[in-house]
Amino acid sequence: MLETSARLLRLLGLLQTHRDWSGAELADRLGVSPRTVRRDVDKLRLLGYPIDAFSGVGGGYRLAAGASLPPLLLDDEEAVAVAVGLRTAAGGAVTGIAETSVRALAKLDQVLPSRLRRQVAALGSALVTIPVPGPTVAPSTLTAIASAVRDHVRLRFDYVARDGAESVRDAEPYRLVHDGRRWYLFAWDTGREDWRRFRVDRLSPRVPTGPRFVPRRLPAEDPADYLSAGAAWGRYRHRAVLTMYGPARDVVEEVPPSLGVVEPVDDDTCVLYIGSDSLDHLAVWVAAFGFEFEVREPPELVEHLRTLTARMQRAVRRGGSPGPREDGRRP
Repeated sequence: MLETSARLLRLLGLLQTHRDWSGAELADRLGVSPRTVRRDVDKLRLLGYPIDAFSGVGGGYRLAAGASLPPLLLDDEEAVAVAVGLRTAAGGAVTGIAETSVRALAKLDQVLPSRLRRQVAALGSALVTIPVPGPTVAPSTLTAIASAVRDHVRLRFDYVARDGAESVRDAEPYRLVHDGRRWYLFAWDTGREDWRRFRVDRLSPRVPTGPRFVPRRLPAEDPADYLSAGAAWGRYRHRAVLTMYGPARDVVEEVPPSLGVVEPVDDDTCVLYIGSDSLDHLAVWVAAFGFEFEVREPPELVEHLRTLTARMQRAVRRGGSPGPREDGRRP
């Protein structure tokens, strides 16, 4: 009886992954026959779990949405991963996430076995989360956008641009993007007829949503690479193109994805696309990367580098001059 109960719990845990399982796959995972799987599924149904069967080679099963939340079954690694995720969520960019994470972690801690509780406690005592500065986003806004992405329905929203200009936008939503600091909506802007990235903290969804749409082909095979390049390049007031005299693999290690994108030219040269809202910051960054480089654009950056160079030279001359005498006067 104990073995059967343990198997039922494991079967329920597999079905909770929200994927379709064939009878043969479940039998192989549980180490039993397909007939035993069918009997176990019937037992779970008698306990109130809505399990749908579908036809096909060998048949299959999925856990349907029910009227009540079933017990959440996690293995050891999943439980630790959830606990760590809740602890690190305090530094996120979602309104109220810190308080919510603490409540959820307290509930999880009550049901963790002692061995896992010690592991989670050890991670918690060693982990330091640095809060991310900047605006936060309401969970309801993220949920509304995620639902529109899932259901392929157009979003209508009020948007405030960087310069404060207000507009009403209509877009086909494709992805929610989080770069570690801010949330973005990646969408097809129906008014501009082009791909756009919108800061979620600057938009307010309108109700109801628009009509359904047929998804377009994304502008790149890897949306993450495309969005990283666009984020680093397009959102800044000043954008620079540099020839870097160093291997691309070495330059990439020095340039955070939030600042720039590196494209290799040959084994010893690459092109760096980098942006900033401040030319002063841009000049300091490119000068500190540790590689010889050439500014291809903009010309204003060249002038800022000359100004920075002159400032540094004056600082070196002052730093190398003799110190004051005992009477406090300089020689």
